Amino acid sequence: MTTKWVFQKKDCVNYYAFHEKVFTDLECEDIIKLGEKQILEQGSVGNEKLINEKQRAGKISWITPSKESIWLFEKISAYIERLNKDFFNFDLDGFPEDFQFTKYKKNQFYDWHVDRGYNSNYARKLSFSLQLTKPSKYKGGDLVLCQSNKPDILKHREQGTLIVFPSFTLHKVNAVTKGERNSLVGWSSGSSFRWIILTT
Repeated sequence: MTTKWVFQKKDCVNYYAFHEKVFTDLECEDIIKLGEKQILEQGSVGNEKLINEKQRAGKISWITPSKESIWLFEKISAYIERLNKDFFNFDLDGFPEDFQFTKYKKNQFYDWHVDRGYNSNYARKLSFSLQLTKPSKYKGGDLVLCQSNKPDILKHREQGTLIVFPSFTLHKVNAVTKGERNSLVGWSSGSSFRWIILTT
């Protein structure tokens, strides 16, 4: 088990980081309770919030900053701020969106997608996924990143593990085959990326 950030880099656009035990087992259970207190709805696709169960099957709710949840926002913000300073060096302004609690039961999944977001005031730049469920409680449900045009199944399933990757990364959640997988996802945003095209 690692108690610090581990940065995995394949090339200039294929990379991610993970940190085990950012949250204790008890804190993870408290986050699940926060998510389940909200209205659970079918997970949607795209900014138009379309329901497409061939693309995404699972339930979500939204956790907003409040007296009950502010500790969660502050803790994740602190970890990602430090990670960004040490590794990504993106121009970030924080978390303008609520956090999304996700619940996947047997045969539920989220197929390949990117976390673009569609807002003229900011762009999603870093995505995070927090593992809330003990790995012994479910099978399947792997987070998969497309790295160098190949699927990379992440093995970091321990409860309380925080995984962070650029929001332009193509990724998916494989179908759960047994049990139930809970997670928390969110997006740190900033001004739009400025891409430089090199020519020879």
